[in-house]
Amino acid sequence: MLKPLRPLTRSNVLRYASRGYATVSSSSPIVNRPATRTPPVELLPNNIPFELDNCILSAVRSSKHPLSSLVQQYLDNAGHVLDASLKYESRPSSSRRLNTLDHTTRNPMVVVAHCIQDGNEYKITISSGFALETSSQSEGRVLVLTCAHTFEEASKLLPVELQSYLQSYQSGTFVITGTRDSINAHPVTAIPSALPRSDLMALSCTVPSVQTIPVSPYPVQPNTPIRAHFVSHVKPNEPGWSRWLGGTWNKWVQGTVLGYRDFAGRETIPGTYDTLNHLLFKPLPTAGSSGGPIIDEESGAVIGVMLGTRMDNRVEGTRGWGVPSETIFEMFSLPGLEGKK
Repeated sequence: MLKPLRPLTRSNVLRYASRGYATVSSSSPIVNRPATRTPPVELLPNNIPFELDNCILSAVRSSKHPLSSLVQQYLDNAGHVLDASLKYESRPSSSRRLNTLDHTTRNPMVVVAHCIQDGNEYKITISSGFALETSSQSEGRVLVLTCAHTFEEASKLLPVELQSYLQSYQSGTFVITGTRDSINAHPVTAIPSALPRSDLMALSCTVPSVQTIPVSPYPVQPNTPIRAHFVSHVKPNEPGWSRWLGGTWNKWVQGTVLGYRDFAGRETIPGTYDTLNHLLFKPLPTAGSSGGPIIDEESGAVIGVMLGTRMDNRVEGTRGWGVPSETIFEMFSLPGLEGKK
């Protein structure tokens, strides 16, 4: 069985908020995997589809970058500013803007999976992510942005004494790409930067071809129409959902920006000196959508990242909870200042 839990140790780095996360994991904390396994007839709401589950478990067996080393990088690189800039694309060109209504083009979103396996027992946590267009991008290597809380959840299962269990213990983080018919798991080799308080992290991995999407450095006003990339691990009843990676389903759901909050939960307003730490939106994101983008419907650029849900107040009820895209730029150098630290 999986051994005693090892929590992340730097309490000043990890500051958890009391909210519901839009993430999905194995239906029980630890899953006992039999020697032979056939796809289930039905999937429970929080179950990971069989195809995706098998792909991740196959990849973790050959993983050379265990979660233990990635956790250390996550802690060491919290708040680290990369020696690269992120392209400002508040009004991307027609070739760059994300057309959420065109279902004929390949979906540029990815699945991010964190897996720990000890013999026949394993734990997988799943979220969404997307690739960033940076100034120092080398061929085949990409930076994928995703949420941090699924990684933190998986890291709690790391054994206290790792050396005692090296023969059976395997783990890793993977970026899942592909089509509805074929998927590939790409191991994450590094976490070059993270913003734990904002629940964001950047993953470095080698992916042969993945489309980057434009990110705007500017917040939009409340009531701005948006599209958000929702994910479901069972086929929803409502129309508009398409089969996606590894048996999952996805849909660009229409919504609205409701407002902003600072870290203290106070209402903040764009265009002022207020700090815009969190973004509120509707509708509520589905499990597995956390880490996915919120797109300005007019410009086609990313203006936020989904994290989960939050009870704002008793009158307005539960709302979608995320971070504005301007927070992503805190991980990067200003354009023209790369290498001038």
